[in-house]
Amino acid sequence: MWWGVAAALLANVFISCGFVLEKRALSALPELNVKRPARMVRALASSPLWLAGCLSLGLGFAAQLLCYRTLPLAAAQGILVSGLVLLILLSSRYLGERLSARELAGVGAILLSLAMIVLSLDSTADTVSKSAPAGRFLLVALPSLAAGLWLYLAAELRSRRRHRIPTTGIAYGVGVGFLYGVSSLTIKGVSGLVSGSDPLGTAGDLLASPYPYTLLFTGAAGLVMSQAALQRCRASLIVPVCTTANCLHAVAAGTFVFGEPLPHDTPRLLLRLGGIALAVSVLLALPRHDEPEPERPKRQPAALPPVPVPTPRRGGPVP
Repeated sequence: MWWGVAAALLANVFISCGFVLEKRALSALPELNVKRPARMVRALASSPLWLAGCLSLGLGFAAQLLCYRTLPLAAAQGILVSGLVLLILLSSRYLGERLSARELAGVGAILLSLAMIVLSLDSTADTVSKSAPAGRFLLVALPSLAAGLWLYLAAELRSRRRHRIPTTGIAYGVGVGFLYGVSSLTIKGVSGLVSGSDPLGTAGDLLASPYPYTLLFTGAAGLVMSQAALQRCRASLIVPVCTTANCLHAVAAGTFVFGEPLPHDTPRLLLRLGGIALAVSVLLALPRHDEPEPERPKRQPAALPPVPVPTPRRGGPVP
């Protein structure tokens, strides 16, 4: 189990660094459009900094594979989201992003909710499931993918309206989070089928399961959607929202798909359900639009000195 904890912490480092590198690369690229994915991929592949961030994210996802093999899904998600603190610090240091007081309180509440979920875990009582029926997996995955795509496209349509209020990207983060939630379930399923002793049997089992096809779709769609959203919105806000939606989806769906039950004793059950309820309420309370910067008072032009009026001389005309 300790190998899983170490793998989760290592994944946090790789994923946080990857998002920061990609955000810096995206700031130098032209505006990305999800309606032109081929042009978008060409623009991304032309940036060495973005490729470095993509490699860092890939290493983070590989570390997650080991994490899911040795920890319950809820425990793995609880540790993985602790990387939000590192991401916020890196975003402040290298991207110059600042959160408002309301947003900072929301991120703190998100971390508190996820800490409650972690405290609800028990290594002796919680079981690590290795497999799930394909029908049960698809029953959860397909509606979740449809909901994520709908949320994202609805936010995309709103962003094209004239005279719109600048958005913080909450809808983008939740939509992408649903896709990544399905991706987490997929990685969990793949980790249960991978066997180093029988590679041919593992390949056959994977091809017969829905996991590689779901992973291919979530990887391609998540790449296009997340990069466009990351370019438009602050990484220090959209990534925590996306991670929270991913965690809540994975914990709730994983309980059903993989048969990992909720705690039986009341204190741990209250901690887990309370953490989920707090995270959902924070998502609903976060502002949907960027707060306008206070207007600076306009500087008044300096008053011109009065023009002296010549006094007429006595006995003669005024010159």
